[in-house]
Amino acid sequence: MEVTVLIQTADKAFEILEKARNEARELLYSSAKIASETKSLEAKRAEQAFLSGAQHTKLAIRNYTLTFFMLFAFWVLLSGRLDLFHLTLGVLSCLLISYLSYDLLFANVRIGDIRIMFKRFFAAAPWFLSQIFTANLHVAYLALSPKMPIDPSILRFNTKLESDISWVALANSITLTPGTITIDIRDGEFFVHAIDKKVASDLDTGEMEDKIAHVFMEADHIYIQDILDVSRIFGELK
Repeated sequence: MEVTVLIQTADKAFEILEKARNEARELLYSSAKIASETKSLEAKRAEQAFLSGAQHTKLAIRNYTLTFFMLFAFWVLLSGRLDLFHLTLGVLSCLLISYLSYDLLFANVRIGDIRIMFKRFFAAAPWFLSQIFTANLHVAYLALSPKMPIDPSILRFNTKLESDISWVALANSITLTPGTITIDIRDGEFFVHAIDKKVASDLDTGEMEDKIAHVFMEADHIYIQDILDVSRIFGELK
C-alpha cells in the first residue's frame, strides 16, 4: 500500500514538473516573440525618425532658398544698384536674414503648399487694393469735411489666426489701410487705432481676417476651395 502511494506521488510530481516545463517553454517563447517585435518596432521607429528628419531638412533647405531669393529680389528692386559692392552686401544681408527667418514665411499649421498660397495671395490682392482705395476716399472726406467728423477709438479683439506670419500679414494689412493702425499684438490680441466708427465697424466684420486666413490656409477657416485644393494634392500623390 505504501509502495503504491509512493509511486502515485512520484507520478504526480513528474506530471507537475512536466507541466511546469511546458509553461516555462511557452513563457520563454512569448518573451522571445515580444522582444523580437519590440526590436522590430524600434527599428521601424528609427527608420521613420530618420526619414522624417531627412524630409524636415529638405523642407528647411527649400524654405531657406526661397526666402533668400525673394529677399534678394526685393533688395535689387529697392536699391536700384547693380554694382559689385551693393550686390555683395545684398547677398550677405539676405543670407543672414533668411537664416534667421526662413521658417516664418512658410510656416503653416496645415498643408503648406506654397503654390496654392501664392495663387490665393494674387487672387486676394485686388480685394485688398480696393479696401485701400475706398479707405483713402473715406479719410479724404473726413479731412476735407468742414465738420471734421472724426471719432477715434481703440479696438481690441482676439484673432482667430494661428501662425506668426498670419499675424504679421493682418497687422500690416490693417496699417496699410488708411484710417486704421495696428498699435500692438499681445498673445493673439490685437490693439488697433481707428479714426472713426465706420472704419472700426468695417474692421470688426472680420472679412480681412478671413481673407488672410484663406491665403495662409489656417486650420480654423474651412472653405470649399480648401477641399478642392486638398483633393488635387491627394490626387497627385496617388
